[in-house]
Amino acid sequence: MEASPRRQFLKFLTASPLLGWTAAGRLLAEESLDSIDLPDYLIESPADALDVFDFHNVAKHRLPPAHYGYLTTGTDGNETLSANRRAFEDIYLRPMRMVDTSDISLETALLGEQLKSPIALAPIGAQRAFHADAELATARAAKTQEHLQMLSNMASSSIEDVIAARGQPVWFQLYPTNHWPTTEMMLERAERAGARVVVLTVDVNSSSNRVLLGKYTRADGRDCSACHGTRSIDDFRRNYPMYEGSRFDFAEFLTPGMTWGFLDRIRGVTSMKIVVKGIVTNADAASAVEAGADAVYVSNHGGRAEASGRGAIECLPEVVEAVNGRVPVIIDSGFRRGTDIFKALAMGADAVCIGRAYIWGLAGFGQPGVEKVLAMLNAELSLVMSQMGARTIADIGLPHIGIRS
Repeated sequence: MEASPRRQFLKFLTASPLLGWTAAGRLLAEESLDSIDLPDYLIESPADALDVFDFHNVAKHRLPPAHYGYLTTGTDGNETLSANRRAFEDIYLRPMRMVDTSDISLETALLGEQLKSPIALAPIGAQRAFHADAELATARAAKTQEHLQMLSNMASSSIEDVIAARGQPVWFQLYPTNHWPTTEMMLERAERAGARVVVLTVDVNSSSNRVLLGKYTRADGRDCSACHGTRSIDDFRRNYPMYEGSRFDFAEFLTPGMTWGFLDRIRGVTSMKIVVKGIVTNADAASAVEAGADAVYVSNHGGRAEASGRGAIECLPEVVEAVNGRVPVIIDSGFRRGTDIFKALAMGADAVCIGRAYIWGLAGFGQPGVEKVLAMLNAELSLVMSQMGARTIADIGLPHIGIRS
């Protein structure tokens, strides 16, 4: 079939050296992409994956609706969730030519730990909702792929079992409660287990309006209250081992009265280094450093904490400027590709954490799925470093990126 006069005209425009990449060219590209009618495809093994989104397709297919809804939800109309991905589109890469990249290294250091990669596993709770092996599968994958793992205090598995599975300490993520004895108990237990770092999460001091989760839950006909421990506090403690032995009550999850003085209380009971997670402004970054934080962690909870409509990577430059090299800067929320990770490193992040991406792998295939996600992202990061002319993580910097106005 002959091309339509309109398409012939668009091809003429885009071929013109005078016009280059015009609006007409973009329109033609969009038309070409839209004309590709790809069938729905579910990979049958991790080896079949082309990118992490292949694991997303499997997770969506296999998980119960409420579990998938918990994993995929944002807040309100998902403004922040969407912004996390959209923000990467405004950052472009600037390749540096004639650089010897025959030997790419992803090795780096973070808070005194030597890492094989700047990609770390963000803390995600209740992983038994996604796979029977839960955080233990994630820990074993972190071990084989040599990645830093952060463990939620809302984990389905005990910190002792997870550290045993990983063969090394994890960083312990803390959702503080307004019942200090519970917080104190968990901090002491984490340090006894071997954790050297506590990741204090400060962006969920109040509840959030997770509309998408509600819609998926409404579509799920199962009774989920028993397996999630919402029928009684005893059920809750059994399902979330870090709360075992506590006198915790559901109402104590909210911490609207928490201030920077909370870091002093933590230091009063533990020698673990303190990372403050959930920082998105320069003012809070400066306050965290002044309060004695050992690292600042840029995060909007994957779009689940607030409806700011601002992507995490959009927050990174002002946080890096405020920190001014005094402590490391970590970031998560929305990272799906090696190019995403490269952009954050170029903007001053010292490490990048992934969350949903590795849970997609866990939900689809357990430990092998997590391993493949990590291997793919490492390979993608190595590839883009070679393309951009950056041999080491330290070589990646602002000259490698630009921001569209």
